[in-house]
Amino acid sequence: MPRPPRRIVSLIPSITETLCSLGLADALVGVTVYCVEPRAALRGKTKIGGEKDPDLAAIRALAPDLVVANVEENVREHIATLREWGIPVWVTYPRTVADGLAMIRELGEVTDSRARADALLAELEPLYARVRAESAARRPVPVFYPIWRNPWMTIGRDTYVHDLLAVCGAANVFADRAERYPSLTLDEMAARKPEVIVLPDEPFRFRRAHLADFAPYGDVPAVRDGRLHLVDGKPFSWHGPRIGDALRTLPALFGGPHG
Repeated sequence: MPRPPRRIVSLIPSITETLCSLGLADALVGVTVYCVEPRAALRGKTKIGGEKDPDLAAIRALAPDLVVANVEENVREHIATLREWGIPVWVTYPRTVADGLAMIRELGEVTDSRARADALLAELEPLYARVRAESAARRPVPVFYPIWRNPWMTIGRDTYVHDLLAVCGAANVFADRAERYPSLTLDEMAARKPEVIVLPDEPFRFRRAHLADFAPYGDVPAVRDGRLHLVDGKPFSWHGPRIGDALRTLPALFGGPHG
């Protein structure tokens, strides 16, 4: 880019949060309706629709010198249209925790906020190395991580959540499935005998009432031992500063050290 961007549109909630952590809240001129963190920094920002259905004309009217998008969350044709209009679009696609850390460095370079990115990584990279080493020294705990209900869906091995689970000491019980987001039945889940079941609040909003779905499976170790956890989904799927939250808190779900 000929100069650092000063009018940025973010199409991803986790990227929006990361940009703010890099000191670029004032440069953000447009965000999605799902970009809610950090609340104070986003108050009054122009909302340009959702990740899958953004108002492209509204984005164009904001005259951004950079749009940040994601391969999975956004639509290829929308990105192509923005680029045809001469708007630079930087597309992210982290599928591992290491990718997420690299993305912070790259975002710092793209936005000329290298110092802030380096400071964040100086905290996150040693934490990542320590947690990964501690997890490697323990037996991986079999975990079921659903992302949808009716139909039930989970995560395959080629996903960010799968890698994060592995880094934090868990073994995804559906890692052998070829699909990135396999459909399944709870009977199939039971056959895998997970020792922990993690129920996030996004993309499907799992709540206490959904614990009853697992009551018929008392022989499943996670159900038998009461290790069903309703959790905030952001540490599992948001990149950027949330990586730190994940690495500090998630190993304890799987029997690892706290902190």
